[in-house]
Amino acid sequence: MNFLRKISQLIDSFTDKIGLVIAWLTTALVLNVFYDVIMRYAFHHGNIAVQEMEWHIFSVIFLIGAAYTLKEDGHVRVDILYTKFSAKQKAWIDFICTFIFLIPFCVIVVYASLNFVESSWAVREISPDPGGLPGRYVLKAMIPAGFILLIIQGISQAIKNLLVITGHEQEVN
Repeated sequence: MNFLRKISQLIDSFTDKIGLVIAWLTTALVLNVFYDVIMRYAFHHGNIAVQEMEWHIFSVIFLIGAAYTLKEDGHVRVDILYTKFSAKQKAWIDFICTFIFLIPFCVIVVYASLNFVESSWAVREISPDPGGLPGRYVLKAMIPAGFILLIIQGISQAIKNLLVITGHEQEVN
C-alpha cells in the first residue's frame, strides 16, 4: 500500500502545481477583463484579441483546473445523504463512482475530442474574427489535456479511497 500512497502523493503534488498555474491564470484573467472594461467603457476602444483572450484564459482555467478542483473536493455534489455516511462509506461511494462515472466520461470526452483537435492542428486554426488571436488549435488541445489530467487525478482519488476502505488511512485527505 505504501507504493500506491506514493503514487497518489506524486499525482497530488503535480496537481498542486497545476493549481498554482491556475491561480496565476485567474489573476491574468482578472487583469485582462479589467483592462478590457476600462478600454471599452472609458475610452470607447474595444479590441477583439483582448476579448478573445478572456475566454481563452477562462477555458484553460476551467479545463486544466478541473483536476485541481477534484483533488480539493471542490466539485458540486448533492450532500443530503453523503454527509451522514462514515468515512469508509464515503470512500466506497467515491471509489465506485470514479470507475463507473468519472473515468469513463473522461475517456469518452478525450476520444470524442481527438478528431476535433487533430483537425484544428492540421490547419493551424486561428480566430475567424479580424484582429482575433492566432493559435486557436493550442486552446482546443486543452480539451483532451484537461480530461486526461482529470483521469490522472481521479486515479489518485481512487487510491486514497482504497486506502480508507482497506483501513490504511482514516479518511481521504
